[in-house]
Amino acid sequence: MPPNKIKCLIVDDEPPALEVIKKHIALVPSLELSATCINAVDALAFLQQSHIDLLFLDIQMPQILGTDFLRTLKNPPKVIFTTAFRKFAVEGFELDAVDYLLKPISFERFLKAVNKVMEAPAKNAESIEQIEKKKENGDTFIYFRADRKALKVALNDILYIESLKDYIKVVTINKTIITKQSISSLEEMLPKDSFTRIHRSYIVSLNKIESYTSELIEIAKQELPVSRMYRHELAKILKIE
Repeated sequence: MPPNKIKCLIVDDEPPALEVIKKHIALVPSLELSATCINAVDALAFLQQSHIDLLFLDIQMPQILGTDFLRTLKNPPKVIFTTAFRKFAVEGFELDAVDYLLKPISFERFLKAVNKVMEAPAKNAESIEQIEKKKENGDTFIYFRADRKALKVALNDILYIESLKDYIKVVTINKTIITKQSISSLEEMLPKDSFTRIHRSYIVSLNKIESYTSELIEIAKQELPVSRMYRHELAKILKIE
């Protein structure tokens, strides 16, 4: 992480739990508390107006679960879930949370979670802003981290991307790259006029599609499934009757 302080937001409807996290944050010099919210509505309003690096997010809240709230955020900050219910742990990690803290939260366990944030590597792919700048300059490529180096890949060479749990497989015209990253984070970085999601596990390059039906896409003689969730949007893009 950069030497600047990590800006934190706490979202928790239980005042005692909120106070515990506030005290823990105050004991860590690299953390800075920007705000606290007692519900998701207030948190959303704050996130729309302010930059946050780390979100301490309670799961069991009124109106909407913390896990469901996180799904509504287009570009969420790093997240540490806090909850009194262990049953939510698996779902929390599926959402790429940095860690999962079970209440009551000890300072030792809190510090262990924060250390994961500070030790986390930079994103494997470039930011949306970097890609947009490259497009403006006529450069259409992206870097992926693999084999201990950054590999340059032209966007026009990408055939499709497949999700492999915590990793993605980027299949190009002449090579395949496997890197640790979520497919959703990469989806946000790719130009919408050139790539589209067809399945929770697949993103395809639109100009590489060789044939299609409402259920299958063929690219480079590889048949990829189209899920019901993405079928309607794909039909509009490809003008499928």
